[in-house]
Amino acid sequence: MSESFSSLVDAFKNVGVSRAYGPAVTVAGEELIPVAVVSFGFGGGSAPEDGQPGSGGSGGGGGGFVLPLGVYAKGPSGRMMFRPNTVVALVALAPLVCAVGVSIRGILRTVRSRG
Repeated sequence: MSESFSSLVDAFKNVGVSRAYGPAVTVAGEELIPVAVVSFGFGGGSAPEDGQPGSGGSGGGGGGFVLPLGVYAKGPSGRMMFRPNTVVALVALAPLVCAVGVSIRGILRTVRSRG
């Protein structure tokens, strides 16, 4: 079990900053550095207490996601600027907009019922 765990740790060792900030790519003569939110998780397993083979046990699994936020690119002044991915920004803001709308609706109902 410890060997498989250590191999799993080695596999995920470089996930994080190296995945959140990808390698620079050149598109149409412009150098871009992609930026993303990277999240992952995994679980383990166990064997029965008696330790006898074939007497059952449990396993685990894992998963993750990558959310592309945008890119760093040189702006008109030659300085690096962040250019957000507008589609992801709109999708990420949708729950916030819905929560604000529900809150405002609740406040208005409360104000109307007292008046």
